[in-house]
Formats: sequence, structure tokens, C-alpha cells
Amino acid sequence: MSQIIQGYAAKTPKSRLEPFSFNLPDLKADKIRVQVKYCGICHSDIAMIDNDFGFSSYPLVPGHEVIGTIVEVGSDVKGLRVGQTVGVGWQSGSCGVCEYCEKGKEHLCASEEDTIVGRFGGWAQELQVDAKFGVPVPEGLNCPEAAPLLCAGNTVFGPILHHNVKSTMRVAVVGIGGLGHLAVQFLAKWGCDVTAISSSHGKDEQARKLGAKHFIATKGSDELQKAANHFDFIISTVSADVNWRDYLAALRPEGTLVIVGITERDLQLPPLELILKEKRVSGGRASSPSDIAEMFAFADRNNVKAVIEKFPFTEIDSAVDKVRSGHVVHRAVLE
Repeated sequence: MSQIIQGYAAKTPKSRLEPFSFNLPDLKADKIRVQVKYCGICHSDIAMIDNDFGFSSYPLVPGHEVIGTIVEVGSDVKGLRVGQTVGVGWQSGSCGVCEYCEKGKEHLCASEEDTIVGRFGGWAQELQVDAKFGVPVPEGLNCPEAAPLLCAGNTVFGPILHHNVKSTMRVAVVGIGGLGHLAVQFLAKWGCDVTAISSSHGKDEQARKLGAKHFIATKGSDELQKAANHFDFIISTVSADVNWRDYLAALRPEGTLVIVGITERDLQLPPLELILKEKRVSGGRASSPSDIAEMFAFADRNNVKAVIEKFPFTEIDSAVDKVRSGHVVHRAVLE
């Protein structure tokens, strides 16, 4: 039987969030129904509210960093049970049969279903997803602090796996914000020699507490230029337009620059630097359920957690405004 669910929706681009009721359909055999306990506020949620990507549909119920409790499982679902705590990230489904789904890379499926694109997301009492995309949360993880791992954490952890980052590598994280503060922790606990890079030294102490051994400030200094030919792996979490030539120059031969922040403009890169030193530039994004499961396990073993500020769902507009203005330290979570 279909369920009437209460949530919060944007009715038009850039609008406030309003109470909103909608129906969840009858549960299909391969799906689960999840009661939302916590949900992060990601900048992608705000971009969807504002239709920055150009494909938002309204009314829009955002929310794709969900931690909740399974309240119903479909008849074909194996390995999950009612009462179990699971996380749901950017994806809520995929075709299951294409070459990428068969390789456990569902995030590259041409028919992927995104949790807040064309469907209602986690800023609500409940949501339904394909069972594969409800990832069990280890008991050792604190649920509010784990919620941002579903997008922010997954976005930076996936490239560590996909590019075979080794503990012996010298690595750098560009931007020490919502994504970057998690990337520093993951890479430090991975065993890497981590350098944090920001515009100024204002986050130097904070970055070192998170695990960075070194810090580079780029504004009005030559610190980045002095790091030429130094790093094996750089992950950029910023959206600002930066001097990509300097970052490419900072890589060692065969080094990799991964960009996970959506930049303001197209990249301008010197081709000779790429060609002669066989350097790589790659994109990174929120990835597969198996990557999330591995990330959860790693975070549980190594005490990696998001720095968060919690808000009740009844203060959702104030929370969104605070994230939009950049006044939340790292990540906001609704409870």
C-alpha cells in the first residue's frame, strides 16, 4: 500500500523550503523503504534547489546524505533486514545489467537513478531506493557524523581507490572545506605524507589536526611554485578558478591530479607538461555502493568523521541559508 510522506520541498528555483506531502508507491520486490534519521545538507542540494545544473524539477525534495532505518524490505531483497541502519548517497538505483553495473561501477551506468533528480530525496520522513544502494552502516560509526560521508566522503574516497594511491605517496589536498577536511583525514590515515593547500594560512592549524604534515598557502606567495615536481597525487575539492598550470607542475612524472570540485571555468592546461612527463588529469565523483561500504569500514577502523553542525528539520531554511552563505564549519546535518 502506498504511503503518504511528509517532507520539505522547494516549489520553484531558489525558493524557500516548504512542508510538502507526497506518496511513496507500493514497495517493489527489489527495493527497501528507509525511515530518515539524519540527512546532510550538501552544496549539490543547494545547486539543485537553485537549478544551477539546469535539470531540476519541482517540487524538489533535496537530500542525498541519508542515514536511516529500514522499515520495509521487498520480497527479493537479500542481506538486509527491517531495523538495520543504512546509508543512501547520491545514487538510488541503476540498470544492474550494463558493463559498468556488472563491474561494480554503478555510478557510471547510463541509466543511473540519482536520489534527488526526478524523484523525492531524503529531506523527508522516508524514501525508497534499490536495495543495493542502501549500504549498511557499521555500528562503530556515529550516525550524524557519518551522514556527510555518503556524498562528501564518498567523493574524495573513491579517487583514492580508483587511482591506487599508496601509503608511500606524497599527496596534496586543495581546499580544506566540506570535502577537503575529509580527504585530509582519509589520506593521512591511509599512511600518506599529506600537504594541505589553501589560499591562506588561516586553516593551517586545523589541517594539521586533521592529519596534514605540511601546508601551502597560494595567495600572494610562491609556496606552490616551490613545490614543483613534488606530489604523486593531488585532489582538488575547490570550485574556484585556480592556476592549474602550477598544480600540474607540482606533480611528479606520472603523477595524477583529480578534480572533484565543479570549477567555474573550463580548465587551461599546458599539453607539453602532460605529454612529456606522462601526467594525468582525472575527474572524481560520488561512486558505487561497494566503494561506500569500503569507505564506511575504513572510517570505522580509523576514526574518520565529518566535522558537523546539527539542525532540527524544523529549522531547515536557517540551515540551508547558513550552508549557502558559507558559515557552517565543514558540514551541516539535519536530524
